[in-house]
Amino acid sequence: MLEGSCHCGRVRWAWHHPVLPEGATACNCTVCRRYGTLWAYDHEGEGITVSGPTRAYIRGDSVEFHFCPECGCVAFWRGQQLQADGRRRIAVNLRMTEPGPIARIPIDHFDGLDTFDDLPRDGRCVADVWF
Repeated sequence: MLEGSCHCGRVRWAWHHPVLPEGATACNCTVCRRYGTLWAYDHEGEGITVSGPTRAYIRGDSVEFHFCPECGCVAFWRGQQLQADGRRRIAVNLRMTEPGPIARIPIDHFDGLDTFDDLPRDGRCVADVWF
């Protein structure tokens, strides 16, 4: 299991899988590029659980970004609508966990600004973008 928390510790998430995420997504959309997040995806209440008080910034009619009302860290986003199978998509901000366990996870690039396409990996991993 992998866990993350905001700076003050009030908001937490847990990745409930025996293996680490296959990739950490860096998105260039108008919101994510400002937040500087690295996302790991699953479905709410299945592979990911979140806890603690959050405030949400609702972007359009599809995504809500949740952050800690105390320290301001962006913790996760979740879909506003349920998928056809009744599940809700969610992604946690991997920058809220300790760097060691996620250092070798490859960076996946997503063009959320123009094409909504997954872009090819460039060989970099999380450790390459810490600074």
